[in-house]
Amino acid sequence: MGKKVIGIVGSYRENGTIDAAVSAALEGAQKAGAQTEKIFLPNKKIAFCRNCRICTQDENVWPRGSCPIDDDMNDILSKIDAADGLILGSPVNFGTTTAIMKSFIERLVAYAFWPWGKAAPSNRIDKPTKKAVVISSSAAPSILTRLFMRNASTTMRMAAKVVGAKVTRTIYFGMVARTEDWRLDDKRIAQCRRAGSILVR
Repeated sequence: MGKKVIGIVGSYRENGTIDAAVSAALEGAQKAGAQTEKIFLPNKKIAFCRNCRICTQDENVWPRGSCPIDDDMNDILSKIDAADGLILGSPVNFGTTTAIMKSFIERLVAYAFWPWGKAAPSNRIDKPTKKAVVISSSAAPSILTRLFMRNASTTMRMAAKVVGAKVTRTIYFGMVARTEDWRLDDKRIAQCRRAGSILVR
């Protein structure tokens, strides 16, 4: 059976820059022999984390605790758990990921063991079990985002680590969406496809 790669799109614009970039990375993984699936977060029901920490209390569960919220997150996380590769993509909004990507990432607390009285959480997954690619974009020039707005890619890299993925590529596209119908050029699409193929090696 071939490897599985899941793409998570944290953009509000279908067929926009991030959606196209994640799709291209999935195409690269598929051509390398993987089974792929794209999850467009705005189409999913994802509630805000309540910080109840119920999911973090039991030390004897792996790879994550059980969240009491009844929405689409358990299904999404089950697919990530079963995958060999993960692609996380989000535009840069106000210096960080979109709100919906952040809501998704906050719910990853289920992968932590954090009983009451313990000062800081520990990761249930202590060694990477999969590979990841992180993709972000902004209308600002690349140099400005790399210097002053690195939080989006940093946050997604941390999220990948939490679910047990080692980031093999971090891709950032600057000066995007300069017009309403702006699209990624062939060179950038090819870059994403190559990144996706690496997940299958």
